[in-house]
Amino acid sequence: MPKPEAGAAPWLVPDWPAPPGVHAVFTTRSGGVSAPPFDSCNLGDHVRDEPAAVAANRARLAQALGVRPVFLQQVHGTEVLELKPDTPDGAVADACLGTQPGVACTVMVADCLPVLFAHRSGRVVAAAHAGWRGLAGTGTGGAPSAVGVLETTLQALVRALGGESDGSSAAQVAADTVVWLGPCIGPAAFEVGTEVRDAFVATLPDAAQAFQAQPSGQLMANLPLLARQRLAAMGIRQLHGNDGSAPWCTVSDPGRFFSHRRDAARLGSTGRMAACIWRD
Repeated sequence: MPKPEAGAAPWLVPDWPAPPGVHAVFTTRSGGVSAPPFDSCNLGDHVRDEPAAVAANRARLAQALGVRPVFLQQVHGTEVLELKPDTPDGAVADACLGTQPGVACTVMVADCLPVLFAHRSGRVVAAAHAGWRGLAGTGTGGAPSAVGVLETTLQALVRALGGESDGSSAAQVAADTVVWLGPCIGPAAFEVGTEVRDAFVATLPDAAQAFQAQPSGQLMANLPLLARQRLAAMGIRQLHGNDGSAPWCTVSDPGRFFSHRRDAARLGSTGRMAACIWRD
């Protein structure tokens, strides 16, 4: 688990071998101005929090980063947006890529898995929002696919570096890319139906290892392991961060993390945290 960032906000700084000039942070629920149940650093503008509080929290984040975080409208899909200095908030995508300074690739989460990418050259960084549908490439109800949000993000890195999305150039980019997985719902808390397992096993049989059967007939799913399997299948070997152990679980740590699964039914909603990555 990464350590809290030094300074006013107790956010997390990934412990990974990021290339020179590449920076990243993962916010926690602390360090903002939102009132309960969004206390205190809710960054989501779609969860019934006061708009002024969300705006203040986003301003605090931008000030802490020293660059502008670009917030997406996430839909559990596989679209990747390349950010420009003037890219506005609100574009529909579940991943974003940056090649220019001044903007931070940003994804919001509250149980889904944030995945940060950095090419060793430091020229290209990316962030992906990976819930199970995005990982499996099913969107909001489509058939499972071997190309989910992590695959489309790597393809975008390849294109940004001047290569093609298949063949030796893709393999080389994968080998030269370092990835960090942030906090998400843990394998002791993520109960799913058999259709989730089937969606992954359809394209990656080894994914069956990430599911544990329960007496109820339901399954417990290991989201970080599913992501690691997909990343490894792409040839990415430099994987850091969330290993599925208890300290990374958003559900089990209400003092540090927002959790949709833990809070939405009881409180009506929950806040959103953000994973950000940017380059000098």
